Amino acid sequence: MATTRIEAGFYFLYFSFFPMLLSASGLYPQAKNVIWKSTNFKTVLVWEPKPSANYSYTVELSPVGGNAQKIPNCIQSSQTMCDLSTAMTDPKACYVADVLSQPPRGVIPELSEFPHKTSPKFCPYNDTEIDRPKFTLEVSKGKATLNVTDSPTAIFNGQHLQTLRDIFSEQLHYKVTYWKNRSTGKKTSDSQTSMIEVTGLDQGESYCFQVQVYIPSRTYGKQFGDLSHAQCSEVENQSILDVYSPAVIISAIILILLLTGIIITVTVVCCKRKKKAPKVDKKCVV
Repeated sequence: MATTRIEAGFYFLYFSFFPMLLSASGLYPQAKNVIWKSTNFKTVLVWEPKPSANYSYTVELSPVGGNAQKIPNCIQSSQTMCDLSTAMTDPKACYVADVLSQPPRGVIPELSEFPHKTSPKFCPYNDTEIDRPKFTLEVSKGKATLNVTDSPTAIFNGQHLQTLRDIFSEQLHYKVTYWKNRSTGKKTSDSQTSMIEVTGLDQGESYCFQVQVYIPSRTYGKQFGDLSHAQCSEVENQSILDVYSPAVIISAIILILLLTGIIITVTVVCCKRKKKAPKVDKKCVV
């Protein structure tokens, strides 16, 4: 008899309150399409859909195996993105994030647990994309010197904004791709420093250069960053054949010959007329 009463009480509570929970849960649709977007350790979490006025989103971030923390700027927010760059204090750790669907600000929650969607695991050190670097170029006497700027990241060490060099240290390489201007044949060079020298260039030729970050410790497909914009050197000690096309040179020669012929012809005619003229005291000198 006691068991029957317990069961009856259980069914009463279940059928009385579970529909209410379902109804409340339905007010807060679960987030979907939760993905990471990260470049140079500037990392944001994005998801769908845009919430209505009846609910909002809260983001919790946790290192794998660690405790979750609510992100202050992403608590009961109407946004569908959250910047987590500064919360990822250890770039070599791996993280997961939960997007909770909750009531909007100022509304008393009806649930103790809210629908949530967990993100894929994200490891900044291995997964962040690397943007194209910037560099200056000097070419002289068959040697090119490229000075690459180590790009800044979104991670601080105290008051210091760290660069890619600060984070990757000796794992940060630069791959240089170069070729003769107006040529399709390309060569590559690998450097562990930001000051790169490329030797063995043909003097009097213009060369073009592109640079990209190379992280050899990363998995295949994530080792290379974006290629920089190409920079081309000017040609040293250009000959007239390098500056002007043969057609232009031939045209200039013909024009000079024509002008010379006209000048000689006019001078000869002038002298003959002066010789035929009477009482000419001055000599005509060609």
